[in-house]
Amino acid sequence: MAYWLLKSEPEVYSIDQLKKDRRTCWDGVRNYQARNLLRDTIKKGDIVLFYHSNCAEPGIVGLAKVVREGYPDNTIYNGKGNADPANPTWYMVDIEFQRKLKRVIPLAAIKLEPQLQNMQLVQKGNRLSVMPVSPAEYKKLLAME
Repeated sequence: MAYWLLKSEPEVYSIDQLKKDRRTCWDGVRNYQARNLLRDTIKKGDIVLFYHSNCAEPGIVGLAKVVREGYPDNTIYNGKGNADPANPTWYMVDIEFQRKLKRVIPLAAIKLEPQLQNMQLVQKGNRLSVMPVSPAEYKKLLAME
């Protein structure tokens, strides 16, 4: 089992919407590095830290589990562009709601935590919407809840 952080703007898709839906596809990722993680590395049973970005208090708000490994992103077949079903460019995974955190773990607090200074989330210039989280980082983050 591995750990991942997936970012979503709460106005686009929030942890509350995932709680209501119970399960969703994580689609619309248009970055090749993130695509490669979705396509090749994220596995069924992996744990997801659900992160709200581009909001008043960005931070980790809940947990989900990967329930379907990478498959072609169906949003590319909407009639726009030159999507080739035989050679898909973009991929997605399905996740299932596990729980909301007791409190938001704000980005500001994560940046101040010495044990999380190597976390990809806090590295300058990092804007990925999908990123790995080490077991030690995951444990530390949940201890901050």
